[in-house]
Amino acid sequence: MLSTVFSAGLFGIDGFLVSVECNGYKSIPSFDIVGLPDLAVKESKERVKTACFNSGFRFPEMNLTVNLAPADRKKEGSAFDTAILVGILHLGGIIRQEVRLADKCFVGELSLSGELRAVRGTLCMCVAAKEAGLSEFYAPASVAAEAAAVKGIDVYSVKNIRELVAHLNGSAKLLPVNRSELDASASVAGEHKIDFSDVRGQSMAKRAMEIAAAGGHNILLIGPPGTGKSMLAKRLPTILPEMTFDEAIETTKIHSVAGTLPEGVALLSSRPFRSPHHTMSAISLVGGGTNPLPGEVSLANNGILFLDELPEFPKLVTDSLRQPLEDRKITITRASGRVTYPCSFMLVAAMNPCRCGYFGHPTRKCTCKDTDVRKYVSRISGPLLDRIDIQIELPSLTYEEINKKGETPESSRDVRARVVAAREYARERMGKDSGKFSNAELDAANIRKYCVTDASADALLRAAYDKMGMSVRGHDRIMRVARTIADLERSEVIRANHIAEAIQYRSLDKKYWGN
Repeated sequence: MLSTVFSAGLFGIDGFLVSVECNGYKSIPSFDIVGLPDLAVKESKERVKTACFNSGFRFPEMNLTVNLAPADRKKEGSAFDTAILVGILHLGGIIRQEVRLADKCFVGELSLSGELRAVRGTLCMCVAAKEAGLSEFYAPASVAAEAAAVKGIDVYSVKNIRELVAHLNGSAKLLPVNRSELDASASVAGEHKIDFSDVRGQSMAKRAMEIAAAGGHNILLIGPPGTGKSMLAKRLPTILPEMTFDEAIETTKIHSVAGTLPEGVALLSSRPFRSPHHTMSAISLVGGGTNPLPGEVSLANNGILFLDELPEFPKLVTDSLRQPLEDRKITITRASGRVTYPCSFMLVAAMNPCRCGYFGHPTRKCTCKDTDVRKYVSRISGPLLDRIDIQIELPSLTYEEINKKGETPESSRDVRARVVAAREYARERMGKDSGKFSNAELDAANIRKYCVTDASADALLRAAYDKMGMSVRGHDRIMRVARTIADLERSEVIRANHIAEAIQYRSLDKKYWGN
């Protein structure tokens, strides 16, 4: 006798359908799983047997062979447990033979009591089931809301095997997850406990952050301790536009695969903000492992990666950012295969000007030697620095600036309105190319197409290019920043004042990294 049910596996952030073929005949009882299973899948034999007994069902005394097809693709993890047991129970007649299983997909790890436990990547598996033409998806109750974010397929929340068997046999029907009820548990964009108005002074840095948000540009904040670098960085998400549905799905898939999706959250709608500690490894940053998982650059996809105390990160770690910043994706190659994860993020970095933090301070004396200052800042390589569009210095604030009376700082809502308007203006200008995340992603061809300068702006950029010894990448990044500044003013043509401001945000590398 043969019974076939469907489950799903993971490869990167993509799911793939797996046919679970269960064959059995009367003979000496045995149980084998084939189809390139890993150790976790092989161990499912004991979980499946015990869960069956503890759920009150008799495990068929047959010679059982379970094949996971396609047989040439490695199967990893415990997500196949539920499908294997459903196939065996259908084979043994505990699930009625007339029950149609060809349009159903089952995922979930089994506990010894028969409860269904959460597995990573449920959203990605549900997408694969829908694309394969299946109409029903059964998932553990703790992650069913995550799978229900996929439209066009009925998602059922299952607590245990007894409940699932009763539903399939028609004795106690389950209802599909109600998508209209998911809003209460989903993270809501725009709800922040912090606000830009909390930051006193630093008007130039705030302007730089607004430009960075409007164009998706990378930004480096330099200044003594206590000038508001981290405070500004943590408030950047409050002025970013909401994610589109496609961005939310892509971001949620990554967090689902990594197992970092908050319980009960169906779809991430707030842009990610990742702030790893400087003791992290390069693999933690870009991703990896025997079975490659996404790193911080991918977990920050469509959001912000904040590196505080940038020179304290090992140089190997910071230099590993160079390719992801350019390509907006990261490919990890291991013996088990090659996985590509998206990593379109804004890099926000903060640092002190020297180890003691007071190099160039107007009142406090720096205790570092000149060689120590150069050694400290040289931990940031030139190629990485060249990929940071905006560099801004935050000076120490006076007492009057901190306690300025009669002036209410702008709120995040006000700044965000200008950021959204600038992005809409850019989207209208680019038309069919508006699928781009931001001006920061404009390639060389689109820079020539969309970054049109007048004569005075062109003359100023030429002079700056020769005097500052820019690279071609540096030239293009100034053009992108100038394009964003022009968008904030709703100007189709880039003018000299836009170029001048963009150059101003690229001048600190000469102060700290120049001769």
